[in-house]
Amino acid sequence: MLLIDSHCHLQAEAFEPDRAAVLAAAREGGVERILVPGWDLESSRQAIDLARASRLDASAGIHPHVAAGADDATWADVVDLADEPEVVAIGETGLDYDRGFSPRVAQLVNLRRHLLLGRALGKPVILHCRSRAGERDAHDDLLRELAAAGAGTTDWPTDRGRPPALLHSFSGSADYAERALAMGLAVSFSGLVFRRGEEVSAQVANVVPADRLLIETDSPYLSPPRAPRRRNEPQWVRVTANWLANQRAEDASVLGPQLVSNYDRVFARS
Repeated sequence: MLLIDSHCHLQAEAFEPDRAAVLAAAREGGVERILVPGWDLESSRQAIDLARASRLDASAGIHPHVAAGADDATWADVVDLADEPEVVAIGETGLDYDRGFSPRVAQLVNLRRHLLLGRALGKPVILHCRSRAGERDAHDDLLRELAAAGAGTTDWPTDRGRPPALLHSFSGSADYAERALAMGLAVSFSGLVFRRGEEVSAQVANVVPADRLLIETDSPYLSPPRAPRRRNEPQWVRVTANWLANQRAEDASVLGPQLVSNYDRVFARS
C-alpha cells in the first residue's frame, strides 16, 4: 500500500539515536511522502534542515502550547523561514484549551498571525485543536477565526486546489468537521482515532471528500494499536491507513494512490 505521513516530528529528540533507520523503515514500508512540522522557531529550523538532507517536506510555525513565549522577533524569524522552498505549510498552530499551557489571548494572537501568513503565501495552515472533555470552546473559536480570516471565501484565494488549512490529527464533533469542510479545509486522521472518546472520527472519515483526505502519525506521539507505545514512528501510519480504508469501504490499493495525490496537491512546492 502506498502511504503518506502528513505530520511527523522526526526532528524530535526521541529520534536522535536512530533517525536514519526510522526513515529507512518508513520507506521500506511504503511511506512515499513525509512532512516534518515545526512547533517553535528552533524545531522549524530543524525541520527545514532535515527536509533538505533527507528529501522530505517541512512546515514552520508556533504551537499553541508555546504561543506565550513567541515575541515579535521570534515571529519575524518564522515569517522568514516560511519562504524557504522546503516549507510547504504554515504551522503547526491552533488552539489548545485542554492543557492551556499558554493563555487563550496569546493563543488567539498566535493563530491569527499564522492564518494571515498562510493566506498571504498561499500555503495551507496546519491546525491543532483541543477543547476540554465535554466542551467545544476551542473548536468554536477556531472556526470563528477561520471565518474571520476569509477561509472558504474569495478573500482567501487558493491555488491549484490547495485547501486554506487542514485539521491535523482530527478530534471533534461531526458538525465541527462539516463546518470546516464547508470552508474548504482538509482533514487528517492519526492514531488518535483508536482512543476512547474519539468514536466520532469514524463518522467523519466517511464524509471527508476523497480529495481532501490525509493521514499521519504525529510521531513520536499517538501510537496506534500494535505499534510500540514508547515511540510512534512513520511506518506505523499503515495502521491508521487500514482503519481509514475500512471506514470508507475502500480497497487499500485504491486509497493509497489517492492519499499520495492529495499530499502532492495540498503540499505542492512553489
